[in-house]
Amino acid sequence: MLHSLRLVDFRCFRTLDIEVPDAGCILTGDNAQGKTSVLEAICVLVRLQSPRSRKIQVLGRVGGAGFGIAGDPWQQERKIRQTPAGLSLEVNGESRATRGAYLDDGGLIVWMGNEDMELIRGPGEIRRRYLDFIGSQIAPAYRRSWSRYRRALQAKNLLLKEGAPREAEIRSYEEILIEHGTVLMQTRAEMVDGLSPLADAAQHAISGKDEPLTLHYLPASGPDLRESMHQARERERRSRQAVVGPHRDELQLRLHGQPAADFASEGQQRTVALALKLAQGTLLHQRGGRAPVYLIDDVFGELDPGRRNALMRHLPPGSQKWITTTHLDWLRETGGLAAMKRLRIHGGSCQPA
Repeated sequence: MLHSLRLVDFRCFRTLDIEVPDAGCILTGDNAQGKTSVLEAICVLVRLQSPRSRKIQVLGRVGGAGFGIAGDPWQQERKIRQTPAGLSLEVNGESRATRGAYLDDGGLIVWMGNEDMELIRGPGEIRRRYLDFIGSQIAPAYRRSWSRYRRALQAKNLLLKEGAPREAEIRSYEEILIEHGTVLMQTRAEMVDGLSPLADAAQHAISGKDEPLTLHYLPASGPDLRESMHQARERERRSRQAVVGPHRDELQLRLHGQPAADFASEGQQRTVALALKLAQGTLLHQRGGRAPVYLIDDVFGELDPGRRNALMRHLPPGSQKWITTTHLDWLRETGGLAAMKRLRIHGGSCQPA
């Protein structure tokens, strides 16, 4: 749960200070007024990640010298300050020296937005990010291995781009890639095994139809990363980049046994996207030991009443939800939202809706 949120110079907000009940909050207002930025701030506070930018440094208000976010997720007072000197992190008044230390006892987040359609239609990188976001929340070893894998991959690629690659150095980085890439592959395989039946159940619940949904993890290197790297050496020298490893894995989505991107209708694809995020929330709860906070960005207004009500029924009743929407008309047809606070966001300020 997150009962209070305070922002200073974050995105369009000079300041923001709000309190919400256990059930959560519905944020209304026109587009480009700051609704999504409130959800983004929660995600940054809890997970040090923005779904809209890969660089935390750019999240400050234009003209400001940085930003601050504070709140009380899961009864911990957490503070983030971004200044020209860098990022500072606090939990219950104590400084955390690294991002890993800040995240080790952090909370759990599910982000749902219309951009989730790219999980079905978009490139493999988007589906890998979906798995990475889950893995980083439930497995500290996954977060560490992904960080080290990325650094070693960058170093290897720089060496491969040289006219005469330094083979001994490349081999040393490959050992790091094999060690941490194996952790990523094993964790991803376990996660997909857990996600697949949960996503299938959510697909049935939201669509109201017998639409079998299956998830398949396809490691780009096959089962043996070391052997795949050995076999790919000549190809990597020609292309001057690493061509095997978890950075090229794929998550295959099939509806009725067919690729969802090619054969599912737009309505079915939208349901698949919802099912993936609901499965994420259930898996986080099962393996993280607590219910995640659901950040739901302008999703309900895009759904027909049947899917909208089915989604609300499938969301865990005890979980907190933060929902953005441009209008409240659909609320009359949707139950389960009466206990949520309602705020109107306009021009970087908020007031009761």
